[in-house]
Amino acid sequence: MQYRHSFHAGNFADVHKHIALLALISALQKKAKGFLFVDTHAGEGLYDLAGADSRRSNESEAGVTRLLAAARQPPDVLGAPIEEYLRALATLRQRLGGSAHAYPGSPLLAASAMREADQCVFVETLAQQARALQRVMDQPALLVRTAVRVVSGDGYQQLKALLPPPQRRGLVLIDPPYENPDEERQIATAFTEALTRFETGVYALWYPIKKQHDTDLWLARITRGIQQPVLAIEMCVTEPDSAVGLNGSGMLIINPPWQFDVDAAQWQPQLHDMLGGKSGTRVHWLVNEAG
Repeated sequence: MQYRHSFHAGNFADVHKHIALLALISALQKKAKGFLFVDTHAGEGLYDLAGADSRRSNESEAGVTRLLAAARQPPDVLGAPIEEYLRALATLRQRLGGSAHAYPGSPLLAASAMREADQCVFVETLAQQARALQRVMDQPALLVRTAVRVVSGDGYQQLKALLPPPQRRGLVLIDPPYENPDEERQIATAFTEALTRFETGVYALWYPIKKQHDTDLWLARITRGIQQPVLAIEMCVTEPDSAVGLNGSGMLIINPPWQFDVDAAQWQPQLHDMLGGKSGTRVHWLVNEAG
């Protein structure tokens, strides 16, 4: 069965990924000059947590639903990235008529955070989902201010045409379903080719954590030969070698913004605790800033 974003929308990994994504966008926007954001595996952009797919998996209960409940409990002072994520979610739900079940995917969250100077390209391989994403982006109520283009195609291949961006500033999110047995090679090749074209770009890759040892070996393989700084931030809600399946969520970032590691070391533990995690978090350099 093909991977469907809607089965996993709003789960703990989605929340972790989306907070990190908004933090990256916020860091890039500290400079006035615009940048290009590319999402290589965009999905539909908007999901119904009360819909059949979400109710079938019920994963959002341990993710965004639990986070919202925890955020209502005083006297916690939330880290800025968590606050920004919750504020963005509330704003989008209000613009969508006050729906408590609407959940934005990465494209909608990113587009809503962009300035007029920034640009977005969203790539989705499934034509039906690409059309659904275009309909989402066309909704006037969402007040998307930036230039948005939706492309139906292969996200890895599209990077060749999109990089380097005219602005010479950019953020690329790679969030594949990890169903293709050739995914590791595709990711490694995409990094090599993208960095050849645009070596100063910021690249963020989401990855699942099932067994920590296997994940560490995989990270070492896909980053082999990269000279740019590479950071990994991880949050495991169950023990990283548990047999339950998905134990944790990771984001690998090439050329992370200044002090992104310091900030992640503050907000990740708080998010972990708010989600009722029973393991921990990690922030570690795979290729340090000195190379």
